[in-house]
Amino acid sequence: METVTLGMTGMTVNKNGFGALPVQRISTESAVRLLRKAYDAGITFFDTARFYTDSEEKVGKAFAGMRTQVYLATKTGAVTAEGFWADLETSLHNLQTEYVDLYQFHNPAFCPVPGDGSGLYEAMLEAKEKGMVRHIGITNHRLSVAKEAIASGLYETLQFPFCYLSGEKERSLVNACKEKNMGFIAMKALSGGLITDSAAAYAFLAQYDNVLPIWGIQREQELDEFISYIHNPPAMTEEISGLIEQDRQELSGEFCRGCGYCMPCPAGIEINNCARMSLLLRRSPSQLQLTQEVQEKMKKIEACLHCNQCRSKCPYELDTPALLEKNYEDYKRVLAGEINVETV
Repeated sequence: METVTLGMTGMTVNKNGFGALPVQRISTESAVRLLRKAYDAGITFFDTARFYTDSEEKVGKAFAGMRTQVYLATKTGAVTAEGFWADLETSLHNLQTEYVDLYQFHNPAFCPVPGDGSGLYEAMLEAKEKGMVRHIGITNHRLSVAKEAIASGLYETLQFPFCYLSGEKERSLVNACKEKNMGFIAMKALSGGLITDSAAAYAFLAQYDNVLPIWGIQREQELDEFISYIHNPPAMTEEISGLIEQDRQELSGEFCRGCGYCMPCPAGIEINNCARMSLLLRRSPSQLQLTQEVQEKMKKIEACLHCNQCRSKCPYELDTPALLEKNYEDYKRVLAGEINVETV
């Protein structure tokens, strides 16, 4: 069994973390069964957030009465100290615990530090002193904030998108965290569903001994794949290396990662899926994207206000309105039969 230690936290876990964002989309019964199955197989790190609707409650119900046997990580998107304390109290209640193993600032627009006027880091430190928080972390999608967090020496972990589509800038973050003995948690390890071969995704991340990938799991079939890797971890073979290189070529350049930080859209456009529809059509069963429901979602692009709110909020600095327009034109051509995505 491959394990990873999250830097100075000392938390050593199986090199499969459970990302609990998707369990908000399934019933409590199904979520609890999935979470417990993951634990029974050897997965002990579970990551959720206040932002993930009822995910915390489902995680709490799954592990009630067995608190010391799992590591629970959650996040706050608060922008004030008052909001921080409200979030923490709610998270503790939902998770049915007196403490959180890892409490993370959830994709803040800046790196909270003592004396910045927000009171956030001071509140986090007080919560740790009171034993309500064991370790302090931060998540982000912005390289500048991530670099500042690493340089500050104030954080024990960084959670950042990292997969085989990542570039040199992201790899430099991983190396910097290792040098600082800071845990690195890889979110978006499947690039929001654009990477369809989990074995290749695992083999790539296995090359980094300080990286803990958290897989967003919603279906039992998905969980079974990662469970199978616990005792039979995929190795970086010539075949997997070739697949990775092919994906890198296909997905090079600007594309939407589906992180959703551009939302909500004042025109009601589901930007995080619509702005990458061309890729979804070609990298997942196309019929899933051609239903009447999805067609109606794509048609909303016609009502784009061109307010550029999505563009200003994109952590990857993408021209989101242009991506929406480009994807919509491609989608209409697929619907009209001008493009057969099954042969592309």
